[in-house]
Amino acid sequence: MDIIQDPIFYLVALPAVTAIGLSKGGFAGVGTMATPLLALYAPPLQAAAILLPIVIVQDLISVWVYRRDWDPWNLKILLPGAAIGVGIAWAIAAHVSDDMIRIAVGLIGLGFVLNVWFGRPPKAGKPPNPAAGVFWGGLSGFTSTLSQGGGPPFQVFVLPQKLPKLRLVGTTTIFFAVVNALKVLPYFALGQFTGEALGTSVLLLPLAVATNFLGIWLVRRTPTELFYKISYALIFLISVSLIWQGGSHVVFGRG
Repeated sequence: MDIIQDPIFYLVALPAVTAIGLSKGGFAGVGTMATPLLALYAPPLQAAAILLPIVIVQDLISVWVYRRDWDPWNLKILLPGAAIGVGIAWAIAAHVSDDMIRIAVGLIGLGFVLNVWFGRPPKAGKPPNPAAGVFWGGLSGFTSTLSQGGGPPFQVFVLPQKLPKLRLVGTTTIFFAVVNALKVLPYFALGQFTGEALGTSVLLLPLAVATNFLGIWLVRRTPTELFYKISYALIFLISVSLIWQGGSHVVFGRG
């Protein structure tokens, strides 16, 4: 089985997989740092492809745990848009450079954190708009395909609804389980599932499953405010680094 041999890769891969495991366990938003972190080492689309098999296994666990806690109305609105977004990302991914994707991933992460820090708090009980749901679902599918960064657009639409905690977690889990399944064919078509990428995914899988269960345990028992503050600070730093890395390559022609 081929795997990535460079130990530097695992210095970023281990915290990235841990972040996704906690996110899939219920700490939605923490996983946003995973692909930007891995993209510091590997091309962003390759990083997303390495993570996808891991994420799908985690989805199966989380869907089973939260199978009774989900909101059907939101899924009916968001998923058709997500399918369109995945298709658009598939169509343009082969024509976009790694550095442009790095910049896009960095901007997504940066925008997410700045909105958390400085955005206006959502109004309680805000009625959802179906057309807006299709749009944000589409944007979530698009960014998820390019960077595993579909969380922020999804949250823009869902968080203002103030759903009960477990229903929010279950709805998030099922939405992204479907989106991740939709991404398998585009990633195959784009040639991202190499033997080395899949072998590395298998190697990282035990950690992913363990942190998935850790996230499930934590979401039911632990206050999350400090945890999120640390996570948002890390996403901010990683996103700025990616924007600098991609932007310097584009401007100065390096890489």
